[in-house]
Amino acid sequence: MRRIPLSKIKEVLRLRFVNNLSYRQVEVLSGASRSSVAEYCRRFEIIPHSIEVALALPDDILDALLHPEKQLRLRNSERPLPDMNYIHMELKRKGVTLQLLWQEYREIHHNGYGYTQFGEYYRRYASTLNPSMRQIHYAGDKLFVDYSGGTIPIVDAFTGEITKAQIFVSVLGASGYTFVHASSSQNTEDFIDAHVKAFHFYGGVPNIVVPDNLKAAVISHKRGVAKLNESYADMGQHYGVALLPARPYHPQDKSHVELGVKGCQRWILAKLRNYTFFSIDELNVAISPLLDAYNAKIIRKLGKSRWDFFQLLDKPALLPLPANRYIYRDHRIATVGVDYHVQLGLNHYSVPYTYIKKQVDIWYSKSSVTISYQGSVIAQHPRYDTPFHDSTLLEHMPLSHQYQHEIWNPKRILNWASSIGADATALMETIMTHKSHMVLGYKTCMAILGFSKQYGKETLNLACAKARELNIHTVKGVESILKHKGYLRNDTATIPSNNLLSSHGNIRGSDYFQ
Repeated sequence: MRRIPLSKIKEVLRLRFVNNLSYRQVEVLSGASRSSVAEYCRRFEIIPHSIEVALALPDDILDALLHPEKQLRLRNSERPLPDMNYIHMELKRKGVTLQLLWQEYREIHHNGYGYTQFGEYYRRYASTLNPSMRQIHYAGDKLFVDYSGGTIPIVDAFTGEITKAQIFVSVLGASGYTFVHASSSQNTEDFIDAHVKAFHFYGGVPNIVVPDNLKAAVISHKRGVAKLNESYADMGQHYGVALLPARPYHPQDKSHVELGVKGCQRWILAKLRNYTFFSIDELNVAISPLLDAYNAKIIRKLGKSRWDFFQLLDKPALLPLPANRYIYRDHRIATVGVDYHVQLGLNHYSVPYTYIKKQVDIWYSKSSVTISYQGSVIAQHPRYDTPFHDSTLLEHMPLSHQYQHEIWNPKRILNWASSIGADATALMETIMTHKSHMVLGYKTCMAILGFSKQYGKETLNLACAKARELNIHTVKGVESILKHKGYLRNDTATIPSNNLLSSHGNIRGSDYFQ
């Protein structure tokens, strides 16, 4: 690193830590290179003084604090310093330990440093490397989430089929407090459910959630812009958290959860390797005490556990949970039909008729359907599991449809039909079930039942029986049967179901040629 005057170093520290400027801004204002700015900011972060105290120190004392390697060389010139670059690179090799390298160092330099001092010098050296890797996590700020690479087998007690449980891990940035949960898959619904359980485990909500770029969370992540899964973004809005996916190929963005994953694999999954589980719930029950023990372990260098740090740092800073627990919802876009309904599966749900032909957003859970237009909710319905079950609200109808609805309803129509006969009643039930919504069914039913005034109740009931036999549900189809007395014929060839021309007087039919 190129040395710069101490006055410029102080200016760099002031701009960065007093004025909170970025490295780029400090570089422009101070004239120091970007690497020098980053290096001296990193060196300041490891000295035991606040920025106000550091800037007030005499130049020689501050210089000694920022350049401890210089002072060590001056005080210990008779003892050769280890080659830190060599040590650092050797430690990346499998099986090489710091103690082994120290032993090799003492074999060459018999009067060299002891193991404790040797290790201290290396740690100071290592802390100067890769300043971009050094992250400060504020209390309650970030929650890192990911799935563990390891899975646990789940055996079906009846079939013997084996599936693999996926292990969700979340870690709070400041305290390292960890949550672990097993689920049957990594799909969006299970991923979101694990988030909800994590928030309630912590008893609060962080400011930011940092997921990896798995499909359950991120649709695409290009040029620094992440497109989130709609349901995942909906969950974030419900809890008021910012969802900030880790950048692709930037492991430092999720280094915290990687440590949590390693701890989970070592202290939880490894201990369960010889057990057999028959359900996800059974596995989560077994995980719970091991997770508590992991969070209660004393961190040797810090003298406190993750639980202790959670109580001290993160817990007081977490945002409160919302009153209602998030319920998973799917999303789709649909166009409102001319009958002022949108289709979801085999069912239809009404919206105010003024939104006909408009594109709307449909959010649906297992129990409810919410329809919105340009961000505003315009309709809410219960979700129906039964196919062809439509939901129409009176206030969504035009006034003319509302008037018909007030006069006619299913009970009144079926009462009228029952006075004609069982076949008429059955046909009316079928028509009202198969129409896209009740109002259209009322009109058809009233028109058909009205034929009883012209043809009589008994004749109409016979015609309804023939219509059911031919699967005819239209007014003109029933009228054709009545006109041609099709209800008296066994030969159905002359009873048209859909061809309106068959009722015309100029059409002779098959009887003419006999």
